[in-house]
Amino acid sequence: MQLRQHHAAHGVILFLTAIFLFAALDATAKYLTAFFAVPLLVWARYFVHLVVMLATIAPGMGREIVVTKRPWLMTFRGLMLVGVTLLVQLAFRTLPLAETTAIVFVTPLLVALLAGPMLGEKMHLNGWLATLAGFGGVLLIARPGGAMAGIGVIYCLGGALCYALYQILTRKLLASEPPMRLLFYTALVGTLSMSFFCRPTGVAKCLPLRQTLLIASLGFYGGIGHFLLIRAFREAPASTLSPLLYVQLIWAMLLGWLVFGQLPDMPAITGMLIIGASGLSLVMRRTPVLIPAMHTEGALEDRAASK
Repeated sequence: MQLRQHHAAHGVILFLTAIFLFAALDATAKYLTAFFAVPLLVWARYFVHLVVMLATIAPGMGREIVVTKRPWLMTFRGLMLVGVTLLVQLAFRTLPLAETTAIVFVTPLLVALLAGPMLGEKMHLNGWLATLAGFGGVLLIARPGGAMAGIGVIYCLGGALCYALYQILTRKLLASEPPMRLLFYTALVGTLSMSFFCRPTGVAKCLPLRQTLLIASLGFYGGIGHFLLIRAFREAPASTLSPLLYVQLIWAMLLGWLVFGQLPDMPAITGMLIIGASGLSLVMRRTPVLIPAMHTEGALEDRAASK
């Protein structure tokens, strides 16, 4: 019993560390969008992640890391994740960090809506009420006619929709694909797809060392965060970890204040609390098959598949 509690506590620490890394990734990406084209930052994020996996995971798995019977579905899933990263980083150009993070947290609500037609899962009255309340929280944050840029809100909602599709595709693929292969494909598809939209060759030679390291850190934050997330699911049950997802909202507010001097006003904080409570109610009402970590590139791991 004590050994099990020790493993669970270790899993919680790993999970919270991963959540912090994802929040740090978002804050770094927001800072860099003021100086660099978003496609370049997205490419760098996936390229560094790919290099890390090729150096650490690929040698042990060999061809198993890339060979799949469902390459088109794996590729489409990867493209959805690229869409999340691209749209949310575009939103960072006009929206504060905390508000952007909170709007993307409507993803569990979109998953609940899409799970019916795509996975045959029924949503009961409480689920509908939670979903409506969550979108009401978005309205409190966005407040049409307020200070929030409308295009930024649209980018956020588009990113949340891509993220919801990514989660549902992950749920379909986990039955046949190991987590590390899923993780590798996101890095591979992200690198290859974004190479068509930017010209990274020679860019690093023109940058100061500090900015080069910051751009490279995007991939390290994402790659290490994903790895810690997988290890956390091996140590602790999903039901223990799921309520901790919303700690990222706290990190987003703190980093937004410390790095950018931005703090949400009371209506926005109320909206964030409503979104968090709505999403948490959906997670807690059933044993979650998938636990999403909400950040610009996302992470979904199945607790059974990761053991």
